[in-house]
Amino acid sequence: MDAKVVVTADKAGNVITRSQTNADFGHIRVEQTRMVIDDNGFARMKKLSALIPGTVEDLLGFGWTAGSEVTGKIVIKERLTPFNAKDPERDYKIAGASGIVCTKNGMPIYRKHFFTFNGNAQDEPVEHDNQDEIKAAYADVKESAIRPNDDFNL
Repeated sequence: MDAKVVVTADKAGNVITRSQTNADFGHIRVEQTRMVIDDNGFARMKKLSALIPGTVEDLLGFGWTAGSEVTGKIVIKERLTPFNAKDPERDYKIAGASGIVCTKNGMPIYRKHFFTFNGNAQDEPVEHDNQDEIKAAYADVKESAIRPNDDFNL
């Protein structure tokens, strides 16, 4: 079962973070722990977060405080076009600790979390097809792991 969506605050206790380029705009950060199924069909509980952008006036109108529970869901959307044309690399789907960008037909996959009031909303995954590249990257990491030398004997 998915947990409720919870409003978070920054270290200073602010629920609304103002834009650095235009103080009339900002965002609220929310979190939810829910079941996520990866590209291999493996299910696990994962904490997701999303930013809710808007005008500061509208965001204040929600009346949300740190810890407020909000009815809704955080969904994962993936696609082959950037969510942010000015900084497309910020939303690359990365294969875990490998650092490899997941791709489909050679195109990078973009991944972003969104909050929605629709509790029935579904994730929109794009399955990657560069598994061999990712496996090779993990094999390189395993191969370069620290091993005891000849001076180390049990």
